[in-house]
Amino acid sequence: MEITATMVKELRSRSGAGIMECKSALQETEGAVEDAVLFLRKKGLATADKKIGRQTAEGKIGFYIHPGSKIGVLLTLHCETDFVANTADFQELAKDIAMHIAAAKPRFAAREEVAEEILEKEREIYSHQAQATGKPENIIGKIVAGKMEKFYEENCVLEQAFVKDTNLTVGDLIKQKIALLGENINLGKFARFEI
Repeated sequence: MEITATMVKELRSRSGAGIMECKSALQETEGAVEDAVLFLRKKGLATADKKIGRQTAEGKIGFYIHPGSKIGVLLTLHCETDFVANTADFQELAKDIAMHIAAAKPRFAAREEVAEEILEKEREIYSHQAQATGKPENIIGKIVAGKMEKFYEENCVLEQAFVKDTNLTVGDLIKQKIALLGENINLGKFARFEI
């Protein structure tokens, strides 16, 4: 099948990928634009996973002030180069994450940041709750593990459902931007203020 410039242009507008990547994806999917979008997303996320370990020494301070000026968020978002830090996509990501933090009230950026004392206390509470229902011991461990996953989803930014698209986590959103911008990106510290 012949890949036309119009097909490439449509795929580029939908995916944000480069011309050659779009052309290659269309050839791979025999001109099916929907399949090509999916192909690029899979390829981009696989590429993003490879970039996650790379050093992020540049970035921006992002912020969000909610209308009415009663809630505000400051955060650091890191990337590999100042070139990417100055792109509109990166700055939009910083603002989106700050807005998400304002709305979702997370306590931690990632599960690795949660102190062991907090985790132990949560496990103890969940275990006590499960025992109070009379569940057998072998089931209590599974209940506690499930509730701990829910704890991470509710309290860690990267695991929360993104407020603008609940089909994505904030971590997935960052991976999409890594795939689009071609650099590792990670969330640093954040602070949420509320009056």
